Amino acid sequence: MKSRGRVRGAVPAALLAVVLAWAGSAAAQAIPARPEAGSFRLGIQPWLGYGLWHVAAAKGLFQAEGLPDVEIVTFAEDREINAALAEGRLDGAGVSTHTALMLAAAGTPIRIVALLDVSMTADAIIAGPGIETIADLKGREVAYEEGSTSHMLLSNALARNGMSIADITSVAMPALDAAAAVTVDRTPAAVSYEPYLSLARLVDPTVRLLYTAAEEPGLISDVFIVREEVAARRPGQVAALLRAWQAAHDDYEKNRADDRAIIARAVKAAPGQLSTAFDGVTFYSLADNKAQLTGAFARHVIADVEKAAQAAGLLRGEVDAAGLIDPRFVAAVAP
Repeated sequence: MKSRGRVRGAVPAALLAVVLAWAGSAAAQAIPARPEAGSFRLGIQPWLGYGLWHVAAAKGLFQAEGLPDVEIVTFAEDREINAALAEGRLDGAGVSTHTALMLAAAGTPIRIVALLDVSMTADAIIAGPGIETIADLKGREVAYEEGSTSHMLLSNALARNGMSIADITSVAMPALDAAAAVTVDRTPAAVSYEPYLSLARLVDPTVRLLYTAAEEPGLISDVFIVREEVAARRPGQVAALLRAWQAAHDDYEKNRADDRAIIARAVKAAPGQLSTAFDGVTFYSLADNKAQLTGAFARHVIADVEKAAQAAGLLRGEVDAAGLIDPRFVAAVAP
């Protein structure tokens, strides 16, 4: 952060703490306790990490928070949801952290209002027989969705092994098709996410995980973003959506089997096919968000994601990554 110059007469630490506490409290109080009238269009993709939104819809948790008209719109690819956000056809969305940075860099007016999840083993490079290490990918075809979390993960894996995207033959396709390519078309390797990883390994048990997001925790994470005018004009709706997410989180902790079945159906998979897939995803509660949005995520993680996105060629130039985070809503509703 750039300094604006030295201020004459330093503010005593105790007084500064009081001022900051008051400011945070005032910001939280500025958010209405009840949501504004009207609908909310929420964009997501068929990824397990967005699953609590499906739980909220199935169990009437949006309505319980005063939101009778939340429309969940599912997109197959990043480029589709990005276009919908840029054109104002969505009010908010669940997107990967690096996608939020890319949207901001492209001029889409958005704010990050919450962390939804982090992927560990639920994003991965998978490979068929004959591919034992990342080094074995050199000169081979790898299927993945360009510009997505898969692109980020692949670039990171190659860089950690002294390689780059230029060292492989890229085969561009959506995440579902990429996972299937290893089993059906016998593409040597692919990058995808759950539930597609589990489905590919179910079809062909010889397919193995070659590299997962757990190699660099936090690199593959997802955030809830809203358009700036929505944050400004409908703050009560945003807060209510976060309360619904927390209600779904609480329900998931108590009724895990039931809620996993809801999520599995929503992403077009049978619950039994995803018995271990969910273990690769961690959902964030509002309490987690309260700590992260002004802590590690704001200070370190989002900057690391920015550097990784730049290294992968996905993010050109710089963006005020930390400045995109708006913690007011979490502060207003978190316990």
